[in-house]
Amino acid sequence: MSYTHDRLLPGTSIDDADTRVREALKARGFGVLTEIDVQATMKKKIDRDMDGYKILGACNPNMAWEAMGFEPRIGAMLPCNVILRSVDGGTEVSAIDPVASMSAVDNDELHNVAGQVRDMLVEAVDAA
Repeated sequence: MSYTHDRLLPGTSIDDADTRVREALKARGFGVLTEIDVQATMKKKIDRDMDGYKILGACNPNMAWEAMGFEPRIGAMLPCNVILRSVDGGTEVSAIDPVASMSAVDNDELHNVAGQVRDMLVEAVDAA
């Protein structure tokens, strides 16, 4: 089982991909709660150079509310991360599969919510 849904945006810079992904997430009720510029962090913390790499912490408040109602400690697994990674020929976008990441939790109601969130993230990645 794959743990991410991936898409290559050919000829797209990481900054342009960032804009497109945020708009696609917003259209599906997600907001970006956190952003980590991994490239800048690695340079600052360990003086290592790497290609562009960002982690966006996306959250759909309605879905998060529902998930926390079924499983109060599930916040330890939120938000849903979406990565933007510079690769040859463009930017790769990868969104976590919440079904895969929450498979260790024995809660059928939570799994139903995770499936809905997965579908919404797949739509966002495919629309970006």
